[in-house]
Parts: sequence; C-alpha cells; structure tokens
Amino acid sequence: MALLIILITCFVIILTTSQPCQIPDDFVATTSPGHIIIGGLFPIHEKMLSSEDYPRRPEIQKCVGFEISVFLQTLAMIHSIEMINNSTLLSGVKLGYEIYDTCTEVTVAMAATLRFLSKFNCSRETVEFKCDYSSYLPRIKAIIGSGYSEITMAVSRMLNLQLIPQVGYESTAEILSDKIRFPSFLRTVPSDFHQIKAMIHLIQKSGWNWVGIITTDDDYGRLALNTFTIQAEAKNVCIAFKEVLPAFLSDNTIEVRINQTLEKITLEAQLLDVLKNVTFTVGGNSFHFDAHGDLNTGYDVVLWKEINGHMTVTKMAEYDLQNDVFIIPDQETKYEFKNLKKIQSKCSKECSPGQMKKTTRSQHICCYECENCPENHYSNQTDMPHCLLCNNETHWAPVRSTICFEKEVEYLNWNDSLAILLLILSLLGIIFVLVVGIIFTRNLNTPVVKSSGGLRVCYVILLCHFLNFASTSFFVGEPQDFTCKTRQTLFGVSFTLCISCILTKSLKILLAFSFDPKLQKFLKCLYKPILIIFTCTGIQVIICTLWLIFAAPTVEVNISLPRVIILECEEGSILAFGTMLGYIAILALICFIFAFKGRKLPENYNEAKFITFGMLIYFIAWITFIPIYATTFGKYLPAVEIIVILISNYGILCCTFFPKCYVIICKQEINTKSAFLKMIYSYSSHSVSSIAVSHASLESMHGNVTMTNPSSSDKSATWQKSKDLQAQAFAHICKENATSVSKTLPRKRISSI
Repeated sequence: MALLIILITCFVIILTTSQPCQIPDDFVATTSPGHIIIGGLFPIHEKMLSSEDYPRRPEIQKCVGFEISVFLQTLAMIHSIEMINNSTLLSGVKLGYEIYDTCTEVTVAMAATLRFLSKFNCSRETVEFKCDYSSYLPRIKAIIGSGYSEITMAVSRMLNLQLIPQVGYESTAEILSDKIRFPSFLRTVPSDFHQIKAMIHLIQKSGWNWVGIITTDDDYGRLALNTFTIQAEAKNVCIAFKEVLPAFLSDNTIEVRINQTLEKITLEAQLLDVLKNVTFTVGGNSFHFDAHGDLNTGYDVVLWKEINGHMTVTKMAEYDLQNDVFIIPDQETKYEFKNLKKIQSKCSKECSPGQMKKTTRSQHICCYECENCPENHYSNQTDMPHCLLCNNETHWAPVRSTICFEKEVEYLNWNDSLAILLLILSLLGIIFVLVVGIIFTRNLNTPVVKSSGGLRVCYVILLCHFLNFASTSFFVGEPQDFTCKTRQTLFGVSFTLCISCILTKSLKILLAFSFDPKLQKFLKCLYKPILIIFTCTGIQVIICTLWLIFAAPTVEVNISLPRVIILECEEGSILAFGTMLGYIAILALICFIFAFKGRKLPENYNEAKFITFGMLIYFIAWITFIPIYATTFGKYLPAVEIIVILISNYGILCCTFFPKCYVIICKQEINTKSAFLKMIYSYSSHSVSSIAVSHASLESMHGNVTMTNPSSSDKSATWQKSKDLQAQAFAHICKENATSVSKTLPRKRISSI
C-alpha cells in the first residue's frame, strides 16, 4: 500500500512538470524580449477579488483595485531599461523585461516567481528539480520587487535556491538585512531599523515620552512594532497603546491612506556580485549597497497638516542615516520643526534637576512622581531615574541639589577668634614668666628668693612654664606630622620637669620644719634634688620616646562630618597618651601630699600652702578635661587641651611665684634678714612649747606613772632636745645661701633659743 502511494505521487509530479502552465491574460503585466531578461514584481492592483466561498481549485484569482502610483513605478522600470538599451552602456546587449502584477498577494507573487525560475530558452515553462543549481540557467537574471516586505520575504526564499539577485524598492523589514536567510536580496531603501531609530530620535527631540503605535497586521507591521517597542524602551519612551490594522484597507474604510512613495528608483541590470559593489549618483548624491544589502539613503520627515478641511503633506527635514541627524532645509521649516516641542505628549510632568523619578504602580515607566534627591545626592538632568551619590570623602550636597559641593577643610586656624584669644593668653603667660624671672634676678640675695630654692631652681621652673605656654602654639594651624608629634611630647616633658622641681621644694620644706626624728631621718635619705628631678623627668622622656617610636601621632583626615573635612592630629595610641598624663598626675599627687603636710609652716616664706592650691587647680582642670575631651568633636578639640594647659599652667605659676613677687614688691619690710630670723624664732618658740605640752600630756596618760611633776633634769632634757631640733631646722633652711646669715648670728643666740 505504501509503495502504491509513492508511485502515484511520483506520477502526478512528473505529469505536472511536463505540462506548461496556463497563465491568465491579466497575470502578465508586460514583457519585452532581450539577451538578458530582468523580472519585475509590482502590486499594480490592491487586492485579489474576494470570494464568498473558499477556493475549490488551485487557480489564480482575478485582481481588483488599480494602483496608479505603482503603475507609474512599473513605467519607471520600463523607461530605465529602454534608456540603457538606447545608450552605449551595454553595447551589443539588449535588456528585456518581464513584469508581473502581484495583486499585493503572496500566492500571486509566488506563481510569478516560479515562472521566473523556469529554465532559459526552454519551450516548456517548467522548473527543474536539482540538488545543485550552479549550472542551471533560469529565464531571468535579476528581479526588481516585490513591494511589501511580507511578499518580498516569500519570493526571496525561493530565489535563494539559485542566488538570483533581488533588488527591493519598498521592502524595509529589518530581517531582510540578515544575509544568512536572504543572501541574494538587495534594496534601495533603508532598513526599518534606521526608520524606527529616526522615529525615536524625533520623539526624543520633540520631548515626548508617551506615544501610541498604529501598525498593519503583516510581517512588515509586526516586525516594525517589535523593533519600535525595543528601541522605545531603551530610550525610556512609553507606549500608551498599540493598534493593529488589517494589512490592506480600501478607500471605504479609511479616510486617508498612508501610501506615499519616498524614493524614485533607478536600477542597472547586473549580476549579484556586481550589484553588491555598484555605486551610482542621483541628484549629486552617491549611493551604494552596504554589507547587508541596504542602500545608504535616508528618509524624508513629512508633516501632515489639515488646512481648510484638506490634509496637506509637507516635507520638513531629511534624516541622515550615517550621522543620525535631521537636515532642515531652511529657517522657516526649522522654526516649524521646533514647534513640535510645544506638543505635549507625556504621561507625567518631567522632573527637574535635583529630583529623581519615582515610578508609581502603573505598568508604564513614563508614569511617575518626582522626588527630591536626599542629602549627599544630586541629579543634573531632567527625568533622571535615580540620584547620583556624591563622593562622601570630598564632596557633599544638600537636599534637591543639582551639583556636589566640595567639602570645606577645617582646623583650628590662626585667624579663628577662639584661637586668637587662647594665643593671647599664652603670650600673656610668657610675659608673666619673663617678668617673674626679672624680679627674682633683681632680688637674688633676698630671703624670699633664697627660700624658694635659689635662682637656678626658679629659672628651671620658669623655663618649664615658658615651654608649656609655647607648646600651645603647636595646637593651632594646619596639622603637620611635626606639630602633631611635638605638641604632646613638649608639654609632657616640660610639665613633668616643672612638677619634679616643685616636688623637691615641697620635700625640702617638709624636711626643714619637721621635728619628728623618724620622719626627718626618712626625708634626709629621700631628699636628693638632682636625682629626683632627673629620675622623674627621665621616666617621662622614656614614655614619650616609646610613644613616638611605636605609635607616633599623625595627621588624620576626618570625613565623618557631612559637610566639612576635619584635619586633626590622631594621637596614635590612647594608651600612650593616657600614660603620659597619668604619670604627671601621679607626680602631682605626691607633690600635693608633701605640700599638704607642710601647709602650717611659717607663712611669709612657706610655699607649701600655695603649692597645695596649685596642685588642686591642676587636678580640677584635668579631671574636667577627660569627659570634655572625650565628647568634643571637630576643629575645636585642640582648643580644649589648650584651655586645660593654660589653666593648670597659670594655676601653678600664680600659686608658686605671685605670692613671692607680692612680698618682694609690696612687703619689702618682711623681706629682710632680721625679719626672717624673727619669724624663725617665733615659729621655733611656738613649736617647742607645743612639743613640751604634748610630752606632758602623753606622760599623764600612763596609769603606771606616779610622778605628777617632772623633775628639773627631765625638763632640762626636753628643752635641750627642742634646741637641737630648732638648730637643725635653721640649718636646713639656710644651708645653701645662709653663709652671710650665720656670720651675723651670735653663737650664744642659737644656743639660747
């Protein structure tokens, strides 16, 4: 059974191919003989005659709806061929033509294509079936046509079998540029890719983003719709609606027909490989086919305008494919072209610079709301989808900003009002130091100066105060590595040296006026002034040196603030910084304890009370400094430390030297040797009486002691001990600069005290 079906099928095919095709008269438009025949496919009629019933036989229907414009194109092809035949362009070769009416129908065009493919110089109009058509000679050498892209694609697929060149004059579908699918197709109009690109360009140039699409229901329309949708989305143009109309409309169903020919085609009959390289000139413009078989031509942009009830079409511009620009011929047209921007075709009002689009729940991206850019963000164009982030390290931006502003670099500048005030206070402190030094130098041999430890100790302490005041200048100005490393170490070492010197003075005063033998023996062993100063200061030098070696302070760029950049000194190691300050605090505490024990010694020449006050001021200042320093942020952080340094430095300077300067300047009568000795005698007498009373009280407290009145010998022993203690006290006070005093003091005076 299967074999019988195959034999019947082969018999039908052989019988069909052996008989010539019977062609109706209206199927052939026109023909002319020649050595080389060029085929033509033109939709001279609009459509085929419709039938109420489905076709019952495979025959070509009659065509209706004559198209005068297409008929003129057919005449243009005939005229061009006749001009070539009448010229010397193809000497000895006559071009013929065979033109068919496709009736704007694929089946009619396919029937005409089968006739084109019949063998050359064959009495029977048949198409031979072969595996290789390299040596096959069809009746035509090239084809012009066939109008619509849908028909062209069907025809071109048949012509691909024999690679017969096909030149399209109206087919613009983008898919026809695919040389793998349509290797023998060429065209003299641009691809729809460029047409749609020009349309998108025109929409953008007019400021529109909300448009509708009307297309035809065929391959051309569907491909164009798909390409337009893709390119529109890429350019943020939204499609409000899509309307697909039937491919072919009669005058009864549409008022205005969109059927205008844009280009007049002049063709030369060449083979496929020659056609691909051909170049010709029309109207001063040179044309050629590119690698995709597309001609390097453009489009005319036309304006449809209704005037007095009639629709007029005027040319506004030309679209240049190569440069993607519109060429406007004159100023009047240019003005009218610009008026397109006045036509509003947007779903939402455009967002101004400084704002961004916030898409609503609508399915279209062109429907949105405008939202201000947040802080540190900006937008410099209209309708930006999102705001751009500023570089937070160097720039900032306020809300709804169009640009980023450069951050201002801040530090405690020399011209800052607070810095100027603090520097003035530091300079005033330096002046006080110099004045005190001058006063002490001019009164070198007075008891007040000598009781202060001598001029050398005073000079060392004053130098430390000078360096402390000078160190504040390193906290002002643009931070540098040198200033960051110098300011803390200079203050730490100089302030430690100052406290060390005051510590030796406190220890000396306590030693001089202490009448407790055990305490006095301990203080004598402890009191080594030079060793104490070098040891205490050396430990601080070691701390600062290790700090500079392992974690030295450096310049830090602080970008955490939103609008400014803070240049500051990063201490490197909080542990090292705290160790330096803690060590000074320990020395100050020891000094405070010694000074507190000697607070009741002779008032006119005793510094213990004032040293106590100075240390209290230091403690209060630096205890207050810790929470303030931890919570302060910004360029005024160095000012906090300057203030604390000034307070502690002024406190110690005023408590240590100002009372003595007051005595030297305003109380000169008590700054004499006699007044000094009188004060010593008075204090010693009072101290001896107190000791005697104390001893009597202690003896009366013992229950096993029966003696109620001390003997004269015991009383004499007590007085003798008092005299020895007082002599030792006097010797300690005056041993450094008391040579002149000892010479003027009678020997019997000492023994009689």
